Amino acid sequence: MTIDIEKEYEGDIGLPYEEIIERVVLEALDYESCPYECEVNVLLTDDDAIRDMNARFRELDRSTDVLSFPMIDYEAPADFEGFDDRGELFNPETGELLLGDIVISMDHVRDQAREYGHSEIRELAFLTAHSMLHLLGYDHMEEEERRQMEEKQEEILHKLGYDRESAV
Repeated sequence: MTIDIEKEYEGDIGLPYEEIIERVVLEALDYESCPYECEVNVLLTDDDAIRDMNARFRELDRSTDVLSFPMIDYEAPADFEGFDDRGELFNPETGELLLGDIVISMDHVRDQAREYGHSEIRELAFLTAHSMLHLLGYDHMEEEERRQMEEKQEEILHKLGYDRESAV
């Protein structure tokens, strides 16, 4: 399993961010019964950098909390059927399934934790879980999809103890 975490954020994060991200990534994969070792890249940055990426890749000139760049088009979310026959989905050097990239604004982590009244740990875990579900093929464009993603996010976070009340 490769979870590559790059800290581009200039300030002191003040959280065990590597541990949080790794726990959530692994739990999301376990929760969705992913049968493969995977590769996930995570970039921790600030509002200015994520705004530039959002403008460049989504044509939305504003900052955001998290961006997800999935490498796989799934038939259905977390449906890994037939992947063994699709070599282009795997890193040829490691054999790991290439899930994609996650970009998180640490400025948003701090602001949203304050806004929602929970810890920065919980917010970082939430954004990681949310983005992992995108990398696994989930979306929230329709109301039913949104409800399904929210339920899965909360179940993943609860299993790890990152509940709104308990994550310090």
